[in-house]
Amino acid sequence: MSDHDHAERIRKHYATDAHLRLRQEIHDKYSIPNRSFAEWALSCLPLQGTERVLDVGCGTGLYYYKLMARWPTCQYIGLDLLEGMLHKNPATYRVQGDAMHLPFPSASFDVVMANHMLFHVSDIDQAIREMRRILRPEGLLMAATNSLQTMPELQVLMRRAIVMLSRGASSQVRAPSQPSDAFALENGTRYLSRYFFGVVRHDFPSALVFPEAEPAMEYLESTRDLREPQLPPDVLWDDVMAIMRQQINQLVKHLGELVINKQTGVLVATDRGGFAREFLEWRARVDGT
Repeated sequence: MSDHDHAERIRKHYATDAHLRLRQEIHDKYSIPNRSFAEWALSCLPLQGTERVLDVGCGTGLYYYKLMARWPTCQYIGLDLLEGMLHKNPATYRVQGDAMHLPFPSASFDVVMANHMLFHVSDIDQAIREMRRILRPEGLLMAATNSLQTMPELQVLMRRAIVMLSRGASSQVRAPSQPSDAFALENGTRYLSRYFFGVVRHDFPSALVFPEAEPAMEYLESTRDLREPQLPPDVLWDDVMAIMRQQINQLVKHLGELVINKQTGVLVATDRGGFAREFLEWRARVDGT
């Protein structure tokens, strides 16, 4: 798929917040442990409450609510490429803009958040360079994403369904990659280390526990725009979903529930702030002895 086609599919998928809202509601209702990921992610930032924060790919304001509840004196600015998302964000300061060309002066933010969005950017390196440019010397970049190994049970079931439907060699069949694979916890660390002195990874393991097939099917259907183009040419999405429903119903019948293990987390990158400041101060003391 060309970069243009990919960008158009992203625009279509996020033209409204319907797909994203549905997935968030499913995570909130069926996740074990029942803990807010956004609240946990923000706890990874050593904030004082006076920081100027840019939320890139802010969407409808999930992190705005959590940030303001914990640090109401922070200055929050939300930026999103799509008006359909941005107009539902309740923040006072909102900007429509592109992560690869941030409309802000250099060294103008203490914190940049890029949560579950860098994998949608056509040039990840360019977006990270821009985020580093607008950060102050001791600023922090927080990027939330998934592991390459998240939701393995769904991937196995989907690959099995495609094998059953495709005329191609089964050894060559792969389940459609998950959207976050382009910037996951594993390769995201490598991306960020090209531009920042230090990167720390924080993991948040959890699971989705479905007592029936329907919420799992709703979750899968909400990703159709992003995953259907990766199917083999002789395989139809609706046929894959029909087999997925059969498989999930059988698992729920025999096991009582379907458990989907999630591995997600945040990457915090900096040159001289947070954990890096402590290390640099320690090294200066050691070098001075």
